[in-house]
Amino acid sequence: MPSLFKRSLLPKLRSFPMSADAISILSSAAQFRQCLLDHIASARQRITLVALYLQQDEAGQEILDALHAAKAARPELEIVVVVDWLRAQRGLIGAGKQPGNAAWYQAQTAAHSSEVPVYGVPVQTRELFGVLHLKGFIVDDSVIYSGASLNNVYLHKFDKYRFDRYHVLRNKPLADAMQRFVVEDLITTKAVHRLDVPQLPSTRSLRSAIGDLRSSLKKAAYDTREATTGYFGLSVSPLLGVGKNNPLSRVICELIASSQQQLTICTPYFNLPLPVTREINRALERGVKIDIVVGDKTANDFYIPPSEPFKVIAALPYLYELSLRRFAKKHQRMIDSGLLNLHLWRDGDNTYHLKGMWVDDRYTLLTGNNLNPRAFRLDLENGLLIDDPRREWLEPRRQELASIFAHTRRIESYKILETLEEYPAAVAKFLRRVSRVRIERLLYRIL
Repeated sequence: MPSLFKRSLLPKLRSFPMSADAISILSSAAQFRQCLLDHIASARQRITLVALYLQQDEAGQEILDALHAAKAARPELEIVVVVDWLRAQRGLIGAGKQPGNAAWYQAQTAAHSSEVPVYGVPVQTRELFGVLHLKGFIVDDSVIYSGASLNNVYLHKFDKYRFDRYHVLRNKPLADAMQRFVVEDLITTKAVHRLDVPQLPSTRSLRSAIGDLRSSLKKAAYDTREATTGYFGLSVSPLLGVGKNNPLSRVICELIASSQQQLTICTPYFNLPLPVTREINRALERGVKIDIVVGDKTANDFYIPPSEPFKVIAALPYLYELSLRRFAKKHQRMIDSGLLNLHLWRDGDNTYHLKGMWVDDRYTLLTGNNLNPRAFRLDLENGLLIDDPRREWLEPRRQELASIFAHTRRIESYKILETLEEYPAAVAKFLRRVSRVRIERLLYRIL
């Protein structure tokens, strides 16, 4: 269809041709953990792990031990771990004062003869206003792409898991492009420093360098000189985004605008940016069937049972549910008609972290982007857009969607979602206070 955007990016994207058998979808967090460990053990040239954090716990230790073992066995291996600078230097939210993962990285480097450098990327001077939210693990010529970070629950090390998406794309030019960005646009800049060595510079001393890095990232893009344009076959396009009106955000809106029959959206935190809401409304008006899958509030990674002491962070799942309820109420007519389908995901005590889009039978977006204002303006995000104009990859795609919907229930009416009056007393009290001082709108912009 003709583009609805004056400066459309979608038709101009450069892409790397793929074969259908070069893309694998992993079905579970445990399978993802084993896949990552197997790739690390068999690596021959390079390993680059990029995640929000590598946690000091049993699963994190397993990953770091595997990296050191691979480096000891093959000293010529190029190994790099990249995490968020600020996230690595604080403890878990709500757990009190802790030294953070950086102290663990330093102890691990001191304890091993092999070297596995861990770099911290400061996207902003304060974590609240932007973090490294890039995804993708590059091992030789493969890209293992997931929204997951590296810890016990994301890797299903014990009894609980956090459900995400897990894809393996075997494509050397794609792996090269993603590796080149990490090396040339991140770790060689003045703002980025190793976290696994002592005497880290203060974030304050890096303020100027961080400003320069953020400015350069707003203009950065993956090197796609080896990619093609106008290729009418299965292909993948890597996308970057940070700041207002960035390419990834623009493509997300264009994808929704291009939908004609079916659109599926996954997000763990229901807090859609205005441009996304606007395009969803337009798609409904032209008769597109839309499925939106979000986590039940109890499946949110910030959820704390009412039986436990209240922490401010525990209000977030309820804030997202209120947003979902307002959206459902406004669109109840579309829900009744079956054109709009809102689904809540829940599987026992496990949590939900899926994000991404499926557009008609053609486009599939893999991304860590939460489709919220924070992702559209503050964090450094990326995504892989799979274009399948010949319908070569429909069955794996269908199977992935079936696995996602397996633990969902459809919201028949906005009335089944709880109201403020039904929330635990401490949560309701906090949310009323937030509403009274009129900072609720600000919270939606940064959370």
